[in-house]
Amino acid sequence: MAQKISEKSMKTFAIIWTGQFVSLIGSGLTGFALGVWVYLETGSVTPLALVALFSTTPHLVVSPFAGALVDRWDRRKAMIFSDSGAAFCTFVIAVLLYTKNLEVWHIYIISMANSCFSTFQWPAYSAATTLLVPKKHLARAAGMVQTAQSASHIMAPMMAGVLIVTIQIWGVILMDFITFLFALTTLLLIKVPRPEITAEGQKGKGSLLQEVAYGLSYIRARPGLLALLMFFAGINLACSSFWVLFTPMVLSFASAAVLGTLQSVGGFGMLVGGLVLSAWGGPKRRVNGVLGFGLLGGAATIFFGIRPDALLIAAANFASSFTMPLVNGCSQAIWQVKTAPDIQGRVFSVRRAIAWSTTPISYLLVGPLADKVFEPALAVNGSLAESVGQIIGVGPGRGVGLMFIIMGVLMMIVAATCYLYPRLRYVEDELPDMVEEESDQ
Repeated sequence: MAQKISEKSMKTFAIIWTGQFVSLIGSGLTGFALGVWVYLETGSVTPLALVALFSTTPHLVVSPFAGALVDRWDRRKAMIFSDSGAAFCTFVIAVLLYTKNLEVWHIYIISMANSCFSTFQWPAYSAATTLLVPKKHLARAAGMVQTAQSASHIMAPMMAGVLIVTIQIWGVILMDFITFLFALTTLLLIKVPRPEITAEGQKGKGSLLQEVAYGLSYIRARPGLLALLMFFAGINLACSSFWVLFTPMVLSFASAAVLGTLQSVGGFGMLVGGLVLSAWGGPKRRVNGVLGFGLLGGAATIFFGIRPDALLIAAANFASSFTMPLVNGCSQAIWQVKTAPDIQGRVFSVRRAIAWSTTPISYLLVGPLADKVFEPALAVNGSLAESVGQIIGVGPGRGVGLMFIIMGVLMMIVAATCYLYPRLRYVEDELPDMVEEESDQ
């Protein structure tokens, strides 16, 4: 039985979207400020990679359980729980900074706690969107979500660069706490309907562990969806450490102000991509959007490492970031249409855990590879100075530049390889839709 959605619920989705958009800007302020603080405090890539690692790893353990709980709970209350916990973590960082007691290891612990709370946010938000947005507009809604993320990437670095000087880092993070309060207020103003019970939902009922296992079995029984996850797992292995490497590479030849500008350019690329998807709705065969734009994103990533030129990196960042909303939005629409609404919490959480399962590997490798292998190899007298160094240059940041080139090539290989698998190419034809339209009466 497919869930029927009314057009009227779009207003509720718009209210939720507004609150999450404001919260994303606040989180972007904190992310930028703490990234600069950690790198300036330590002067090393490895601590940045460890922050990313501690922010991601809990998703792999907690996320499947969070998804099963989201299916049991009211979606709105699950989002309130998530935002409240994240707000508390942000407030703790602000207090530690203000009292001059913040240490890097504090950020590791708080990042883990914040990650545990955020595991409830994404499946609840995604499942609520399916209940509120008509099927024909799901790709556009995904574009709106990507647009909000993109706009935050533009606004947050620019705002953070100014605010760090005027109200200091602890003040910037306190502003993030206030944006969480705004998001919570919007959630208190709306209601999200409960999904209808489907045959799949009945089959998946049981203990918490049984419901978690059902999310995995649901995906395993659908090879096309599993292959779609393998695409994202491969992409994440190749490029999940992108921002960990981006900061030290740019700071090796430019100032923090240039870094903020370049990050904003990437955010602008994401914004344009999100707006295009919102207006266009994506290609008729959405899987082609996932793989095609994934291939283009990999090609653009190669140009990050060609030479230490801010204009070239800006162009590459815009192009690669433009593809991200189209890849993610098309994928999200496939999952929302092909998964029964009353089991989307657990399925989407297992989905994210699988897609992100390769990110800890990337984060564990990227620091030592940058600090101990690639940077020394492309130093002035390094082992690659007379070969690769003749093409992309030598000196600080050039080893990281080579890592970007390798990253882009790997992304292209993953996209091309996945397109050769017919169960993925025809996933939209093989699986029935689980969401139907309902006319607005």
